[in-house]
Amino acid sequence: MYDPGFAGIIQKSYICPMIRKFIIPCLLLLAACGDSHSFKKADDAQDAGREFIRASLDGNYERANFYMFADSTNQMLLSKWRKDYDRLDHEDQKKYRDADILPINIQTVNDSVTIYTYANTYKKDTTTIKVVRINGTWLVDLKEILNPKK
Repeated sequence: MYDPGFAGIIQKSYICPMIRKFIIPCLLLLAACGDSHSFKKADDAQDAGREFIRASLDGNYERANFYMFADSTNQMLLSKWRKDYDRLDHEDQKKYRDADILPINIQTVNDSVTIYTYANTYKKDTTTIKVVRINGTWLVDLKEILNPKK
């Protein structure tokens, strides 16, 4: 009769259960987590504006950043928005999360630029953002805030 020896014992009694109970679930978990930070590319300017606004109202600045044109000025402005949001008490943050977006004016300037003016149901302040198409992707450009129309 064949005796597999020590290698056979390890293979049958230790490695296989360990793979089934630990390594395979870990691999599945890693695969599932791999897409946790992926966001859907905006289909059009209104979609990009709405996704950015919703993310900023929710305090989800990773998602807001995904829908924003990433230059140094925009990064600075978004960082300021984040700091201001983080300073709010939890009740105000909840009110922003519960707020609806109130589009006031969405003006298509050309095939690559749309001006999106909105408010929200919590704070009625009007904000204007520019949504631009860069390399086929619609992104928010916050610099419009720095140049308000007179």
